[in-house]
Amino acid sequence: MSSLHIRPRFKETVTGTAKEYISTIKEAMDQDQEFIGLVSEQYCVIKICLEERHYWSPELTLTLEETSEGSLEVRGLYGPKPSVWAVFFMSYAALGVLSLFAGVYGLSQIMLEKEAPILWVIPILAAIAIGLYLVAQAGQKVGAEQMFRIHHFYEQIIKHRVTLE
Repeated sequence: MSSLHIRPRFKETVTGTAKEYISTIKEAMDQDQEFIGLVSEQYCVIKICLEERHYWSPELTLTLEETSEGSLEVRGLYGPKPSVWAVFFMSYAALGVLSLFAGVYGLSQIMLEKEAPILWVIPILAAIAIGLYLVAQAGQKVGAEQMFRIHHFYEQIIKHRVTLE
């Protein structure tokens, strides 16, 4: 789980059915008070318990899909809470839209042979985007230990190692 991965993920094919897989995960979470989560028929979220959770706490989202060969395809995605992810996504989107508008307006001013001081906003917005990226990386470092704990907990449940993409 290097910091180059924004949201580490994995995909594996296992034997058995989704019901068996989900019941194994649910039993493990019931026995271990360190982790809680949401479990449904084709979907599972493993989180750190409420007492230890903070803004940067990660969670593991599992999506289960039964294949035609009778096996089960499991897709896992490590990431922050959806609200944290949404804040960063919307911030990047807003910066992109603002940069686009500033660029279009500035270039139209240049084409009209007028001064375009608004173009100085684009490097400022790029610096803000870089700052957001650095904040996200720092937050990922804060939650790294909890991510390793969730990953090891999941590996204990399924009884084999999982390689992240």
